[in-house]
Amino acid sequence: MSKFGELIGIEVPVLLDFYTDWNEPSASMHPVLRDVAAALGDKAKVIKIDVDKNEELATALRVKGLPTLMIYKKGEMVWRQSGEQDANTLIGIIKEYI
Repeated sequence: MSKFGELIGIEVPVLLDFYTDWNEPSASMHPVLRDVAAALGDKAKVIKIDVDKNEELATALRVKGLPTLMIYKKGEMVWRQSGEQDANTLIGIIKEYI
């Protein structure tokens, strides 16, 4: 868990995508997240977290539906939503925290 604290404790917004490979909506988010990361460059960070490999973290954060997206800024969760989002929507939301 301390590694998680290091991931989210940085100055730029961090978009977390909780997913599994077997979940179709999660899989459809992969290209969207690539677009978001490319559009924002070093102004934000996009991190994908496989729920099957990080069950303890997913449980601690009460991740139920997939995909679950969260934005952290300086270690604090500032936005969270379950379900698919399009790239432009995510970019707009993240820009509010840059």
